[in-house]
Amino acid sequence: MADEAWSGVQTPTRKTTRMGEANAERILDAALEIFAAYGYQGARVDQIAAAAGLSKPNLLYYFRTKEELYTAVLRRTLDMWLEPLRELDALSDPRVALSAYIARKLDYSRSQPVASRLFAMEMLQGAPHLTAALGGTLLELVEVKSRIIEGWINEGRLRPIDPKHLIFAIWATTQHYADFSTQIRALTGKGIEDDDFYETTRDMLSRIILDGVLPPEGQPR
Repeated sequence: MADEAWSGVQTPTRKTTRMGEANAERILDAALEIFAAYGYQGARVDQIAAAAGLSKPNLLYYFRTKEELYTAVLRRTLDMWLEPLRELDALSDPRVALSAYIARKLDYSRSQPVASRLFAMEMLQGAPHLTAALGGTLLELVEVKSRIIEGWINEGRLRPIDPKHLIFAIWATTQHYADFSTQIRALTGKGIEDDDFYETTRDMLSRIILDGVLPPEGQPR
């Protein structure tokens, strides 16, 4: 089903316990930092174990290989990003729903910039570890939500646009503030970690995108 979330933090062969879930999250957090610093090829499992405060054998109990762990880190990021997309509802007001979606995506760029940049690197390399996810769960979810956007268009609640390009535009603009944060700070002297700059960014993105897709005021719906 398109709206199912990946477990991400644990492989199907592992018994799920509260402590086990906590350990798996610690491992994923540590792995994110190490993979971001050294890349997939340069990162070592013993480095990740040390950063997580666990022994290497203990880490390998949860994730049997470096590749399995790397894929789990990427899938956790993708699942986090897809959570607000899953919430788009056909009965919602498009302005409210899209504003909330833009805000949530920007929130993730603010709170999880390292995860966003690591994901971007995977995409630039051809997504060798996420091919199945991109052609499966992600594709199905985008198709479902595109049909909701098409419904809004047919009802006259949005301009006639391509739904996928709208989704891509939201992804591109919100993730830009994490992936190109160095460039943004060089040009503005600020980043979205600054409260005022974050609020301005959120408001401007909402205005730019929504003014482009919502019908003019007073137009029959």
